[in-house]
Amino acid sequence: MSQYTEIQLNQRPDGNPIGPQLFEVVKKEIPTAGPGQILIKQTYMSLDPAMMGWMSPDTNSYIPRVELGQVMRSSGFGEVVESNHPDFVVGDSVMGMMGWTEYLVTNGKGINKVQAGVSAEMALAVFALPGLTATQGLFNIAKPQAGETLVVTGAAGSVGSIVGQLAKADGLRVIGVVGSDEKADWIVNELGFDGAINYKTDDLEAKLAELTPEGVDVFFENTGGPIQHHIFNRMNTHGRIVVCGMIADYTTAEPAPGPNWINLIKKRVMIQGFAMPDHLGNVPALLEKLTPYVMQGKVKYRTHQLDGLESAMSGLNMFFTGENKGKLLVKL
Repeated sequence: MSQYTEIQLNQRPDGNPIGPQLFEVVKKEIPTAGPGQILIKQTYMSLDPAMMGWMSPDTNSYIPRVELGQVMRSSGFGEVVESNHPDFVVGDSVMGMMGWTEYLVTNGKGINKVQAGVSAEMALAVFALPGLTATQGLFNIAKPQAGETLVVTGAAGSVGSIVGQLAKADGLRVIGVVGSDEKADWIVNELGFDGAINYKTDDLEAKLAELTPEGVDVFFENTGGPIQHHIFNRMNTHGRIVVCGMIADYTTAEPAPGPNWINLIKKRVMIQGFAMPDHLGNVPALLEKLTPYVMQGKVKYRTHQLDGLESAMSGLNMFFTGENKGKLLVKL
């Protein structure tokens, strides 16, 4: 029989760069679908910052960690190549949690058909975790109002870029925080943001004050880092802070200290952390909300593609270096 490749987590991250030393590449025989099952050939795989948390030793999190010896968790896009399931036929394009593997057998739970005409790139960059997370965090937690000012960190990333575009489409002033001049140019001149801050080179306090003359009403936090304190200090009364990610602290031994909470009381600021597994039951409504923006051309995206399953093992480091330009995908 023919063989396929899967990658299992073999060690926990230790603060050093993510790489092959943490994983084991395993060859197996391609399985067959049993009763009520389908066999999927995965063609594209998503890499996401949340993977850092899934790999960590922490057992007190919103989703169970990946245990050592298990296939590394990830969402993906693929084709049904064998089906004994009444809801799927051979040739269906599907997406869902598939893991770092070329093939998988599943009973179909958590696997969704992809509408005809939607490419793998669009499915994973917009309609999968990034778009769902952006839609849930922005509309159901931040509850933005036209005329308000929103600042989003990681603004050129898969979630942040969608957050900014959705907010802009609804009449907000949108400022994005990025890590390069190229990304700043992209979010302003391609995505329509009102301004950009390069956290690596700009005077953070001065640039933020210049771009948010009326303060900040909504802060969508994806990264952490020093600019967090400056944004916090510019929050308006009854502002909302949505904490989606904190990649600057994912691999540090001691997380950076947070802002002083006195301003929370003075300005009655709401802060809420969230994670999509709590809201998976809301996916149909989220897609119903998101889809019109996409179909009307109000949400653009770009992808950064790596080739080959094994490229994922080092590709995760791009989230720390900022090398990726757009949604990070692996083509199998």
